[in-house]
Amino acid sequence: MGRPLSGYAGLSLWHETAETDWTPRPALPGDLDVDVAVVGGGLTGLWTAYYLAEADPSLRIAVLEAEVAGFGASGRNGGWCSALFPASLDSLAAMAGGGEAGRAAALAQHAAMRTTVDEVARAAAVEGIDAHVAKAGTVVLARSRAQWSRARAEVEHARSWGRGEDDLRLLDRREATALLAGTRTRGATYTPDCAVLHPARLVRGLAEAVERRGVSVFEQTRVSGIEPGAAVTEQGTVRAGTVVRATEGYTAQLAGHRRAVVPVYSLIIATEPLPPGTWDEIGLARRETFSDHRHLIVYGQRTADDRLVFGGRGAPYHLGSRIRPGYDRDEKVFAGLYASLVDLFPVLHGTRVTHAWGGALGIPRDWTASVGHDRTTGLAWAGGYVGDGLATTNLAGRTLRDLVLGRDTDLVRLPWVGHRSPDWEREPLRWLGINAGLRAMTLADAEESLTRSPSLVAKAVSPLLH
Repeated sequence: MGRPLSGYAGLSLWHETAETDWTPRPALPGDLDVDVAVVGGGLTGLWTAYYLAEADPSLRIAVLEAEVAGFGASGRNGGWCSALFPASLDSLAAMAGGGEAGRAAALAQHAAMRTTVDEVARAAAVEGIDAHVAKAGTVVLARSRAQWSRARAEVEHARSWGRGEDDLRLLDRREATALLAGTRTRGATYTPDCAVLHPARLVRGLAEAVERRGVSVFEQTRVSGIEPGAAVTEQGTVRAGTVVRATEGYTAQLAGHRRAVVPVYSLIIATEPLPPGTWDEIGLARRETFSDHRHLIVYGQRTADDRLVFGGRGAPYHLGSRIRPGYDRDEKVFAGLYASLVDLFPVLHGTRVTHAWGGALGIPRDWTASVGHDRTTGLAWAGGYVGDGLATTNLAGRTLRDLVLGRDTDLVRLPWVGHRSPDWEREPLRWLGINAGLRAMTLADAEESLTRSPSLVAKAVSPLLH
């Protein structure tokens, strides 16, 4: 499904339409001394370099990228710049010590995510990056009795935290279908805190922006190991007072980090541009992002050139946290995505899929993203976004700026700062557990379609996935 992809420009629809030169920048020429070495040329690394260079232009900063900037998830994702954070408010409050202080800290994290959506759009505009940004929010359909129950529960939970309708609200069937005319819709949840964008345009434009600010970006420079004061590559060693690990789904390839973050694949398909009449039947008039309340995650958007991009989980985790180009394609998953898309919008039956791709996202053992800086060793990190990284990377970059520069700000007091996720289990337990969880979510959706009641499988498995 979709034509075979090759070369950097062929990695995804986004790479092909980024209107950028994918010729790699020069590699690291040899040993180098800098103030800050950033390992990873995705959004985490580039936002960190961007805000550090903005705050202190005298800093010597080098970004080290194994392929090209935007090669990984930063350039291949679903294009949701949202306020979603992988850990719940309850988990964040517990991380912050519980009680009223923990509750306030969790809400501060949520507020920071909401403002980050606008900060991404602001920074892109300031730097002249045309990332096709449109902030119209997210509609998540409820298409069964069980899904409608989860939608209502989600809004009730939000209200218990003091989150009002300006944050998250429940839509009835009429309101929901006015935004998105999915089949069997009973209602939906809606949040305004999401912008749709073209991720490869954003990340490539950001790479150029950091270079304009004096940051050195070395591509085709694979870091094999990170240690206090140094990032080690085949081309040479970069010595730095601060070394930032910004490797997300590729973290397991670093020496000593195999069990820190596992790479799990998410796959995406994109249709040909759809005519106005088709969009009149589907909706998304303002380019809202969309999903539904099933257990196995799906996500979609309407692109600036009127394609429908639709992705989801379901691809297997590979033993030993392996990452291979061949894993970017799984014809069975692509076919399943197309079937789900046509089930949602029958008007798309027979519509041609022009692009199909995938990539690895990073999942920590407790499903909680984190950012931190050890002033004793000079080692810093950010990641574990569980697929919610397009905005969170920006918050990470601004937080790392403050941590590295020793600033006492509200950002450095958020509950995710300094959090350490436990290591994943050793193989083959890791492989067995992750893939069993993925299959359980598929089974849970099938169970609900038959019983029309909330899944007992999902209830049983949920505690094991966090």
